[in-house]
Amino acid sequence: MNKILIGTGNPGKVKIYKELLKGFNLEVVSSKDLNLPEPEETGKTFEQTAVDKAKYYFEKSGIPAIVDDGGFEIEALNGEPGVKSRRWIGREMTEEEIVAEVFKRMKNVPNRACKHVVILALATPFGVFTAHGEVAGVVPEKPSDKRETGLTFRPVMFLPNYNKYWIDLTDEEEDVMNHRKVAVEKLHDILKELAG
Repeated sequence: MNKILIGTGNPGKVKIYKELLKGFNLEVVSSKDLNLPEPEETGKTFEQTAVDKAKYYFEKSGIPAIVDDGGFEIEALNGEPGVKSRRWIGREMTEEEIVAEVFKRMKNVPNRACKHVVILALATPFGVFTAHGEVAGVVPEKPSDKRETGLTFRPVMFLPNYNKYWIDLTDEEEDVMNHRKVAVEKLHDILKELAG
């Protein structure tokens, strides 16, 4: 069975990709499984960061590599935190600090529109391919009490169509609007080719 590498140190993401890729005849390994250090992020956009990292993992391992990059964009804050999601205030932040910062900056702001964007890059022997997915919602007046490590922004996005926080979706609801699933489906033919 051919392998595919998920380039992330985030166990939540590895779990998600194992699930999304199970329809393909590919053995999923993570960069952690191979003891590959994470590269430095120097991209100015989600796409550049994802492409650079996918190329890095492919070159280091010789295994086709999927990397996603993305983040939370708040319309009223000109798309912030965006690419700076983890270092929004100029230093590495904890998940709780990020959540607190969202609500501090959104105090008394009428336009609550936000989205979570994901760009997927797949580095292969025949080139690098990218795909895009997003989830749109609003920043509620307060965050959900529920948290899941690695899924920082799910407690701070409310989905009016479901009348619930993103973090509270059932597995079935999550499956319907999963932005990573949408991006993976756009790469379906390439993944089939890699599976052989």
